Amino acid sequence: MLETSRIAEIADELFEADRSRTTVPRLTARFPEMTVEDAYAVQSLWKERGIAAGRRLVGRKIGLTSKVMQVATGITEPDYGVIFDDMVYENGSSIPFDAFSNVRIEVELAFVLGKPLEGPNCTLFDVLDATDYVIPALEILSSRLEMAGRTIVDTISDNAAMGGMVMGGNPVKVGDVDLRWVSALLYRNQTIEESGVAAAVLNHPAAGVYWLANKLAQHGTRLEAGEIILAGSFTRPMWVEKGDTIHADYGQLGAITCRFE
Repeated sequence: MLETSRIAEIADELFEADRSRTTVPRLTARFPEMTVEDAYAVQSLWKERGIAAGRRLVGRKIGLTSKVMQVATGITEPDYGVIFDDMVYENGSSIPFDAFSNVRIEVELAFVLGKPLEGPNCTLFDVLDATDYVIPALEILSSRLEMAGRTIVDTISDNAAMGGMVMGGNPVKVGDVDLRWVSALLYRNQTIEESGVAAAVLNHPAAGVYWLANKLAQHGTRLEAGEIILAGSFTRPMWVEKGDTIHADYGQLGAITCRFE
């Protein structure tokens, strides 16, 4: 593992890259001995720096939970990151494109918890019991690290590439729809670019949430009531350019629209 001082230096570098909207060289190219635990230690310090700067933790994101995402990134296991309050946008928002780097969009479901969730033995049924409601969401990916050759160590260190999210559509209780069969059509400028079904996320979108609860237990923490959990994408990431209008149609769960200015 890396020395504590080195982990702090990396966290500071990524904090500055996020503040200045720049990218830095890939970590595993510079520190090939870095481990997954090192990466989560970097992310934890990055989160603490954000909270010290006045940001408020409102949830977590889970990434790389579907085969299509793992193939798209070349990474073969899930990861997670944190969601701050200033990362959350309302449906219909005009979003500042220059606030992000390497901007991409993913189609997801967000689970809003009504009860805490704690591992190490959290199950799918615990997640369904603890969920207040589920709502459509788009994740905005933003990479503060150079993209080529990234490994899961790089991605975790970079807050799992979490940049922001847009929530919208119709909130539903977990028993009101078959969450496995929630589908979405993703448009960019009136053209369908991607489509998918939520079961692509580990066979059930709630599966990523219990994976996360059990993973967090290894780091001595849990998911709290009120947290928003982005459960993982069921489409490939779609690149976005300044001026693009994004529309995601979730059928009976409604739609999300935003524009990058």
